[in-house]
Amino acid sequence: MHIAVYPGSFDPITNGHLDIIRRAAGLVDKLYIAVLINKQKKCMFTPQERVAFIQKAVTGIENVEVISYDGLLVEFCKKVGAKAIIKGLRVIMDYEAEAQMALINKKIDPDIETVLLVATENYSFISSSVIKELASYGGDISCLVPAHVQKAIIEKGREQL
Repeated sequence: MHIAVYPGSFDPITNGHLDIIRRAAGLVDKLYIAVLINKQKKCMFTPQERVAFIQKAVTGIENVEVISYDGLLVEFCKKVGAKAIIKGLRVIMDYEAEAQMALINKKIDPDIETVLLVATENYSFISSSVIKELASYGGDISCLVPAHVQKAIIEKGREQL
């Protein structure tokens, strides 16, 4: 069985993330979406909220499981039996950062490969940070995130006013 992990903070999940998830799910038997718990990063949504958003967004993709994790990604991969880490690339700066992380992970465990999927052109400009900033100014994010995520971002924005 081919098992892979697609890690990230997903704060919030975007249509770009979902594109990578759909494409990666077609390459493996089991895909874990690993929602990062990073105490140093200030997130808009809790890990539980992010997991719930993704679970709703991936309904119907049978081989995908969403779980949060805290710790080394390579250790999580070993725990679930994954031999591959899936990462999405939008721009050249992503490559530099992802290549560095891939080399570090390879040093920790040489048996785990990193697979880089290039973002589809329609999603190459989308990032969670851009979405949050755009939403904070009242911009239209309806084509950038699932509808339930858009609603949550708008509600969270009201709460923070």
